[in-house]
Amino acid sequence: MGAPEAFTATTDVGHWIAGAARPATGGRSQAVFNPATGAVARQVHLASVDDVNAAVAAAAAAQPAWGDMPPIRRARVLNAFLALLNQHRDTLAAMITAEHGKVFTDAQGEVTRGIDIVEFACGIPQLLKGDFSDQASTGIDNWTLRQPLGVVAGITPFNFPCMVPMWMFPVALACGNAFILKPSERDPSASLFMAELLKQAGLPDGVFNVVQGDKVAVDALLTHPDVKALSFVGSTPIAQYIYQTGAAHGKRVQALGGAKNHMVVMPDADLEQAVDALIGAGYGSAGERCMAISVALLVGDVAERIVPLLAERARTLKVKNPMALDAEMGPIVTREARDRIEGYIGLGVEEGATLVVDGRKHTVAGLEAGFFTGGTLFDHVTPAMRIYKEEIFGPVLACVRVPDMAAALQLINAHEFGNGVACFTSDGGVAREFSRRVQVGMVGINVPIPVPMAWQGFGGWKKSLFGDMHAYGEEGVRFYTKQKSVMQRWPDSIGKGAEFAMPTAR
Repeated sequence: MGAPEAFTATTDVGHWIAGAARPATGGRSQAVFNPATGAVARQVHLASVDDVNAAVAAAAAAQPAWGDMPPIRRARVLNAFLALLNQHRDTLAAMITAEHGKVFTDAQGEVTRGIDIVEFACGIPQLLKGDFSDQASTGIDNWTLRQPLGVVAGITPFNFPCMVPMWMFPVALACGNAFILKPSERDPSASLFMAELLKQAGLPDGVFNVVQGDKVAVDALLTHPDVKALSFVGSTPIAQYIYQTGAAHGKRVQALGGAKNHMVVMPDADLEQAVDALIGAGYGSAGERCMAISVALLVGDVAERIVPLLAERARTLKVKNPMALDAEMGPIVTREARDRIEGYIGLGVEEGATLVVDGRKHTVAGLEAGFFTGGTLFDHVTPAMRIYKEEIFGPVLACVRVPDMAAALQLINAHEFGNGVACFTSDGGVAREFSRRVQVGMVGINVPIPVPMAWQGFGGWKKSLFGDMHAYGEEGVRFYTKQKSVMQRWPDSIGKGAEFAMPTAR
């Protein structure tokens, strides 16, 4: 495979409303950087309240006809979109790498996982089938159906500008809703490209809209009376704000928050596999994943054996131009994020953790102005330290030594986050007990990043999820629809006279 073609567009990024690109009306904009070079690549226009209102109006006007369309016809539009995504997979991946900084091969994987959700959504005729009870009572039949909510919205993070929106809008559209996407302003280009592909696939104008923006756009969506539901992925404080504000305005809300994912390494684990897992899950995408492993819980004597191996691998990570096909780690998304991560490293030293590998001040030849940091490894971290308790969201792996699995479970279950967790062991009994006892939403046994497949649904526990339903899968279908129950009988089976008692089966 030859070198991939980089995304180098310099045109400003605006909105997509009623099937066409549209500049903002408020006059505000923000720089979009290439994290590898540190240079401003383009500007993104930030939405005003009027822009959001225009997007909601377009969605509200288009939704009734789309919702009335037979599900199989909606599925055909999504199937055409699926074909276009597969055709332009590398174009999307290059956009992600140019604006986020993750390595190109990782960006390809992100697009592929998003495509999985579109494939799932193409099965919507089956997914929307209701239940039917013949002769629920004498002469009466009862059935349920699921109908779209109307206009729904998604607010998505910078770390997955393609995959996380596709956790939301394919299922929402398949169910008959109109969708408004508010992507991260740090890497906005993928959202507009997906909007263009949806139009090419035959999606009616107004059914999918994009508003770029910041808190102004978020608050306008949260308070608009025509937006019936809102999905969010981001940090826990913002997730809690989104959930509380949306619920206060009568909306259905699904808000996925932060994480501090642990990986337990038992003494009987395959050490080579465990090292590979910790390196890939801890430093992949520069640790900017909500499912990244940021804490290694090393049980018994395994710490003495595994820490030197981790150190060797962390020191030799290929941190370089993210478009290089052999790159293992690219830059951090912004200079401010890099400085915050490196500030946490300094804090860990102050707190008394052993800094085994220091990734601070890492530079890449020819890209000296890029927002790079190297992989960092701490040992002898304790649960009292902030580098253990708080989400760093960077390539910093903290090793905590524990005597046994019971102690590991106690630490995991006591943590405020409960997004993802992993346990590496060769003992089936340990694996079963761990998976049953751990208080975390997504569990991997010898799988470091247990992101569920498209038909299963994604979501954490505790402060990692606000709301009742997980993202995508059948949970997503339930989130983007409301159930209606219909009871029916015909005149020739109706008895005479008014009935004042509660009806019962008879």
